[in-house]
Order: sequence, then structure tokens, then C-alpha cells
Amino acid sequence: MGRIEALRCRECGREYPVEPLHVCEFCFAPLEVVFDYDEIAKSISRARIEAGPRSIWRYSDLLPGGEKRVDLGAGLTPLVPAPRLGAELGLSDLWLKNDTANPTHSFKDRVVSVALTMAREFGFDTVGCASTGNLANATAAHAAAAGMRAFIFVPADLEVGKIVMTAIYGQTLVAVEGNYDEVNRLCAELAGTYDWAFVNVNVRPYYAEGSKTLAFEIAEQLGWQAPDHVIAPIASGSLLTKIKRGLDEFTRVGLIEKHPTRISGAQATGCAPVATAFKAGVDAIRPVKPAGIAKSLAIGNPADGYYAVKAVRETGGSMEDVSDEEIVEGIRLLARTEGIFAETAGGVVIAVLKKLAQAGVVRPEEKTVALITGDGLKTIEAVSAGSGPTFTIKPKTSEFEAKAAEMGVKP
Repeated sequence: MGRIEALRCRECGREYPVEPLHVCEFCFAPLEVVFDYDEIAKSISRARIEAGPRSIWRYSDLLPGGEKRVDLGAGLTPLVPAPRLGAELGLSDLWLKNDTANPTHSFKDRVVSVALTMAREFGFDTVGCASTGNLANATAAHAAAAGMRAFIFVPADLEVGKIVMTAIYGQTLVAVEGNYDEVNRLCAELAGTYDWAFVNVNVRPYYAEGSKTLAFEIAEQLGWQAPDHVIAPIASGSLLTKIKRGLDEFTRVGLIEKHPTRISGAQATGCAPVATAFKAGVDAIRPVKPAGIAKSLAIGNPADGYYAVKAVRETGGSMEDVSDEEIVEGIRLLARTEGIFAETAGGVVIAVLKKLAQAGVVRPEEKTVALITGDGLKTIEAVSAGSGPTFTIKPKTSEFEAKAAEMGVKP
């Protein structure tokens, strides 16, 4: 880990050793990993990356972790053009970063791979996490593969698909009667008692670095160039901030040319504290009680909300929120045009993309990348109504022909 210089407070700048720490003891602001970019620039290259593993670890020079990697193959997911969706939205150069293709079908595999790698580096044999579902899936799977024990805490009303997909890995799954913020507070308290690596508490600075790999891959897959615009979902706000950090790092070490990428954020109206602050022109994030179908984004008191607002303002992006009805419409629109079935967070991104395109915020000619961060099978309840057979018949040709004729279909 010689390429990591320290942990640094994001507010007061005080530095700390590379240990399982996450909060500055002076101002209580979050800590962030500091890399020796000058040293990294001496050895990193496009060729070195292209010859690396077909996972996030091809970017190991810019990630925490040494030889004790926990790697299920997260990353290098498809970046695909979206001409049919783009045509409906009036966008001529739209792309989709499809992270449904990760091992547990969400972008959380990226952050967990880094978090558990660092947990092993620090000598932990047990991990924990608070989750709205995707992180639970990823932590349970990676811990199982690494032979580590995991205690996973989730809201009791989580979608069935996410509960099953966590329980199947044989780890300890704890359902808590409360929302995510209450679950997270419980984990923060337990982290002071149990000698475990809580991925989004005491190893959070390292965990968060995994999200940068989305930005790294987008730039590599676009032919070593940054896009003009990225649309990202917002839960804690960490993912959005790390997209900016990843593009900035690639520029700093000479892998891509500096480019003014705009970053915009997407939230559900039922839990939109970050978008609300942005649209009001304020910095302070006022916590809310989450509601609505987008449970994977339902963080009412987002830890990185302030930094997400800052990143969007600095890049000239925007933020919007969308209703449950618009989210379902976004899921269906993406599936109908591009053949990708996204969870509710993906519906939020597509619905916000549509809103921003209609408002002229996303410009027609921009090379725009929308992040699809999770698979629709995880949140099938959101679209189950009205998603049955078109019609039901007996196994008779005459019955099919009659129904087909009603639809205007002829032999």
C-alpha cells in the first residue's frame, strides 16, 4: 500500500495513518484516502491497465489494497450505446453503463471488493454492513468467497428479492424494524463494540474508492476520453462524488486529457434531500424520512450529500427528483427501448435523464452516460402490476388467430 500516503480529513485537512478510521477526531468530518499521484504517474499507463485483470483490479495503482484481494470479478461491465432510448429523448450520443452485469448484479460489488480486501489487510476476519439491499447482497457474497464471517443489517421491509439474495450466501442476516438511517446508526454503535470491519463505517474511506472504477471504465471504454455528461443516482451521495474523483485522477496521472465533464444527480421524490438542497441553492442537507418504491436510494440523512451538491455545482451539472410513477415509467422505457431491466434506482436515473433532456439541461449532442446500477429482478414488486401475459389462450390455433386478429396481426 505504498502508493497511499495517508487518510485526510475532507474539511480541516488533518492527516491520519492508513488504519480502519473514517471520521476526523477534531472536526468529525469524513476521511478520504490520499494517493501519491506523482509516484503512480511514473508507472501507470494505458497499456498496463489494458493488460491487467478483467475486473476493477486492472486499476490497482489507483485503489487501496495489496495482495489480499477479494475479487469475484466485479467491474469491466458493458458500456453500450443507447440509440433507441436516445431517439425517444432527443439525444444523439447516449450511452448506458450497465452494472447489472456485476457478480451480484449491482455496482456495490465494486466497493465491497475493495472494502473486504482492506479488511483482510487490516487483519479482520468478520465484516458487517448496513444496507438497503445491494450492499447486503455484495457483502454476503464476497465474504462467503473469502471465508469471512458477515453480519448484515437491513430494514425489515426490504424487497423480497434482496432478502433472498443475501440469505442464500449463508451469512447472518439481521432484519431491523426501522429505516436505513436507523439501521446505519445501529451499525455505527456496534462498530465501537465489536472488532469487525463495518464496510460503511470504519473502513468506509477505502470502500468508497471502489466507486471510482465506474469513471475509470467509462473513460477507458470511450477510447480513453471523458464523456460530456454523466447521470448518477444519489443515495448517500458517495457514488456521484467518486465519479468526479475518478475522472480527475485519470487526468492527473496522464491517462486522459482534461475535459469539462458535467455530472448530474438523480433522486426519488420520496427521498430527495440532496436534490432539494441543490434546487434551493443551499449547502445544508435537511434530513427526511424516506418513502416510496426506490428503497435502494432511501437514505434520508446522506453522509456525502453535501459533497454531492458541491461536485454537481463545480461541474455545471444539475439535480432532479422523480415520482414513483415516473420511476416505473423509466424502468419500462429502458426495458422497452434497450432491453435492460433495471431496478428502481435505474428507473430514477432514466426518469431524471428524461426530465433533464426535456428541460434542455442534457444537450442533444452531448456524449452522455447514464449509470444503471442494479438489476430489475431485485425490485420486481415495483413493476409486477400490469406485467403479466398479454392474453391467455387454450392450445388451439383458432384461439391464437382470434386474439392476434384483435391486435391487427395477420398471418
